[in-house]
Amino acid sequence: MQDHTPHALASARNLRRAMSLPERLLWQHLRQRPLGVKFRKQHPLGTFIVDFYCAQNRLVVEIDGISHDMGDHPTRDTHRDEWLKSQGYQVCRIAAHDVLHGPAAVAEAILALCRTSPPPSALRAATFPSGGGSLGVAC
Repeated sequence: MQDHTPHALASARNLRRAMSLPERLLWQHLRQRPLGVKFRKQHPLGTFIVDFYCAQNRLVVEIDGISHDMGDHPTRDTHRDEWLKSQGYQVCRIAAHDVLHGPAAVAEAILALCRTSPPPSALRAATFPSGGGSLGVAC
């Protein structure tokens, strides 16, 4: 089943070649499939491209640099998060600063979140407790 638009797929392919430094640093840890958890980078979902995606846990990981605080980015991020959550995805936002200062620790925090996530179900979007985390991991 296709869960994205053709335009989002084309954009994702371009973004995979132009990842930011924090994204590349985190990808070095996530690409190794730690604990058997598979992540995809620059993955299209609907009309959006998410930085990292774990289908097993329906987890979206976004790396937020300083540009996410400027202009209309906060509003766009809120709209994007609301749409993703309405589709049953859990969204986890991480400050780029945290990744730059400790990519391994951030990867561990993400894996800890994956270990505590319940299995996907039709009711998951309505029943999954949202919570924060350490190291700037806000889910």
